[in-house]
Parts: sequence; C-alpha cells; structure tokens
Amino acid sequence: MNPAESYILEKPEPFRAILLHLQVVIENTVPGLELKYKYRIPFYYWQGKPFCYLNQSRDYVDLGLASSAHLNVHLEHMITKGRKVMRSLRYTSLEEIDEKILVEVLQDAYSVRDKGFRK
Repeated sequence: MNPAESYILEKPEPFRAILLHLQVVIENTVPGLELKYKYRIPFYYWQGKPFCYLNQSRDYVDLGLASSAHLNVHLEHMITKGRKVMRSLRYTSLEEIDEKILVEVLQDAYSVRDKGFRK
C-alpha cells in the first residue's frame, strides 16, 4: 500500500468514508490519473502535472483543484477564502457530496488540463 492510500485509510470516520468515496469518483471520472503522496497528502497527477488533492483538516475534507483559475462550472460551490489560486470543494459528511456537481467539476478541470492550460 502506498502512503497516499495509508493516509486515507488511517483517517477516522466520517472522513475515511468521504475520502474513499472521493477517490472512487475521481478515478472513475478522470482517466489516466496517478495517485501520489506529495506535501503529506494524497495528490493526483495527470501527465506529470498536479491535478487535484485530498486533504482532511479540522472537521472537513477538501478536494482541491490545481487548475482552478480556469474552471467554469459550479464556482459558487467552491471555497477560495484565504487562497490566491486554489479552489476546493469541501465536505463534512458523505451525505453532503453532490455527485453531479463533483463529476461536472472534475470533468471541467480535466478539460482545462487537456486544453494545455498551466503547462
């Protein structure tokens, strides 16, 4: 088991369930991602470039998006407070995850990366 998977499995509930669910949705939505352990958190890379990360902090899980400056959908659901570049979807429970929004944001992030932004 790699350190990124250990990070997810060692978290207490409900965060473990949230992280596992996000992992499944991310990997089923975006082809070709590689899960690495960078900056002490699980980080997905696409063609060697950062794509998104998973981070459990305090009482929530963040799914941060590396190409967030170029995103076009569901910006009203993203957290930007205190950040200059990154945006994230934030969850405190499994029930909070709106699968449609999550998938559309991931597809948008993938299309942005595919068009060559942030080379």
